[in-house]
Amino acid sequence: MSGIARRGLLSGGAAALAGAAGAGIGGMVRPYPAAAASRSKARAGAVPGRPVVVTPHDARYPDLVRGNNRRWTGSPGAVHLVSSTDQVVDAVRDGVRDGRRLAVRSGGHCYEDFVFNPDVETVIDMSEMRAVYYDEDRSAFVVEAGATLFDVYLTLYRLWGVTLPGGLCHYVGAGGHLSGGGYGMLSRLYGLTVDHVYGVEAVVTDGKGGTRSVVATRDADDPNRDLWWAHTGGGGGNFGIVTRYFLRTPGTAGRAPAAQLPKPPAEVLLHDVSWRWSDLSERSFHRLLQNYGTWLEGHSDPDSPYAGLYSSLNLSTVASGEISLSTQFDATVPDAERLLERYLNALTEGVGAAARPASVAAGELRPSADRFAPRRSPWLLATRNTGAYAWTRSADYKSAHMRTGFPDDQIAAIHRHLRSAAGGPGDLLQAITYGGRINAVRPGATAVAQRDSVLKLQYQCYWEDPAEEARKVSWLREFYGEVYAGTGGVPVPGEVTDGCYVNYADVDLSDPRWNTSDTPWHELYYKDGYARLQQVKQRWDPSDTFRHGQSVRLPAG
Repeated sequence: MSGIARRGLLSGGAAALAGAAGAGIGGMVRPYPAAAASRSKARAGAVPGRPVVVTPHDARYPDLVRGNNRRWTGSPGAVHLVSSTDQVVDAVRDGVRDGRRLAVRSGGHCYEDFVFNPDVETVIDMSEMRAVYYDEDRSAFVVEAGATLFDVYLTLYRLWGVTLPGGLCHYVGAGGHLSGGGYGMLSRLYGLTVDHVYGVEAVVTDGKGGTRSVVATRDADDPNRDLWWAHTGGGGGNFGIVTRYFLRTPGTAGRAPAAQLPKPPAEVLLHDVSWRWSDLSERSFHRLLQNYGTWLEGHSDPDSPYAGLYSSLNLSTVASGEISLSTQFDATVPDAERLLERYLNALTEGVGAAARPASVAAGELRPSADRFAPRRSPWLLATRNTGAYAWTRSADYKSAHMRTGFPDDQIAAIHRHLRSAAGGPGDLLQAITYGGRINAVRPGATAVAQRDSVLKLQYQCYWEDPAEEARKVSWLREFYGEVYAGTGGVPVPGEVTDGCYVNYADVDLSDPRWNTSDTPWHELYYKDGYARLQQVKQRWDPSDTFRHGQSVRLPAG
């Protein structure tokens, strides 16, 4: 038994034009029109039927023209805080009529300047549209696009005992998270969020000044089905503004609401452990990463007894002092403690360095020293306590999907850059378990193209002082570029890597200085699905009203 076992036995979405994140907690269980009307009347300064409009002379303006990433600040002429689909239709119609560039903001978790940049003239803020309820007519749960993930978790679980396998960051909004193919701690067990999206309500334009809302579902005979498909991983800011999602797991039509979405485990096992950099030789580091990847290659089948396991290997810089592992496991599985022990033993075999309680924050995660001995927790309490919360720093991010574990040359490059003096405290590479039920869905069934990965990677750096930006961004670019030096500086789809995650938007993928491969940015995100997304774009947004730095382009010609 390992030292760990003897001591006893976890993404966003982009806040872009497909309906991005909101803030605040508190879902509603009412028919949609009543819910929207009650909120509209309750908002201070609101005129019934009209949004609150904030302009640069308003004291609220500075807080509404920046997102979670303080790197980006906008200067639009107005921010429209909408509270109904009709208000979104009006705001889009007015913007199209006046020729104004539109963007959408709620929680503001877009990693790039797709919302907050000098070209945007009107921001449509979705944060007042955050209801979560059940629609009897459509026999589906409804999540408004401004609802935060914790809005969704709290309401679905308290009222129906179900959940959505979404992300860790509580204040990410449902709009952008779902449209980009959001994932989270229960995704190996239940798939991606989009695997449970039955339909969307979206505000679209016809290229002739006409603006309307439409509902598109996965029903085979739905004439709008292509619009539903595009929002199951096609990313935000491409086709229209999502105002509502309809959620229902395939095959559950006609069942009671409590049987139409996944039920989370009643209890989970939580475990955090760390290794001091001062105790890690290069060989030890190499063995740990090698073990992690090898284990995932062998335990990522949809029916694996480890489908309920989520781990994040937080490879922080040497300046952070330690690297850590955060794990959540379904405690209702038979012999859960023994299975977790076997997992931990496999990861630490041959590493040599002593495991210690985790004590350093890893990006947006806060490992807990009191989980050094794995502990049981009710699922909702664990979700509340382990989730990443909102932060206000400047940051840069990059991503990769891995079909296998780490090759030796990648491990060497990772080790070299994490030990570089250029990497500061809090900067890291997060290696997250993937696969399981995610890989049970065939590519093409949704717009998420990566359906056989075993790892998802997020490269991260943070800073407070604007003077640090150039140095920090340069470090991350060089780090990423060297790891994928053999494929032009980016994780080109192939035997080992499988492209990038659209919710971790990265404009460097479009820049030939940093992407020297023959693979364009859209293939890194969407692979062969891009041409299909372009056809959806042509049908639903022929005038390219909804666009940003990496939006789906209209077909040539």
